[in-house]
Amino acid sequence: MRPGDRVIGLIGGMSWESSAEYYRIINQEARRRLGEAHSARSLMWTFDFAEIEALQHAGAWDRLTGMMIEAAQRLERGGAGLIVICTNTMHRMADEVAAATGIPLLHIADPTAAAIRAAGLTRVGLLGTAFTMEQDFYKGRLAREHGLEVLVPDDDDRAVVHRVIYHELIAGIVREDSRALYREVIARLVQRGAQAVILGCTEIMLLVKPEDSTVPLFDTTTLHALAAVDWALGQ
Repeated sequence: MRPGDRVIGLIGGMSWESSAEYYRIINQEARRRLGEAHSARSLMWTFDFAEIEALQHAGAWDRLTGMMIEAAQRLERGGAGLIVICTNTMHRMADEVAAATGIPLLHIADPTAAAIRAAGLTRVGLLGTAFTMEQDFYKGRLAREHGLEVLVPDDDDRAVVHRVIYHELIAGIVREDSRALYREVIARLVQRGAQAVILGCTEIMLLVKPEDSTVPLFDTTTLHALAAVDWALGQ
């Protein structure tokens, strides 16, 4: 197979702000590796995030699982050879989505954990939506599959992190006062022993930068997108 023949299937729109980052990172990396005229072969199915958000907060996870499976199957029928879910939270149903198609799913936690382990780190803080920080589907995978100890913010800090995501970042709003709040949350995780912090929501990279932390930040959006390029180029 020639480089670039593989088609990346992206499930996006959750929100489109971060989906656009996936598209940018994937194609910039394809150009960097293959030459200036190159880009990656990809398909993207995008949701109306207003519908997704309402179902998430209503706890309608079974209905959301069905929608995600349908999206993955659409991509497979369109010729995609890999499924990339462009959001951390919706990896809650990653196993069900993977089982419903005949093509692999690239789990966002795996390239993130690989980068953390390659850096020699084992104790990490996790920022994300309340669903990602509080439920086991993400933290559990990091612990069981990769041997990481995961710290999450306390109740008040989790509420702040979640609010900024859903009331600002998904709408493309980046506020300096919210960046300051995130810096404080990160600092408290570091005080508790976090050697690094996972930006475990694909929009957080719009707000938080390396200079906002005294420990390394692992941006799941970038790591996931780069891993998709690795797959596309057979690396």
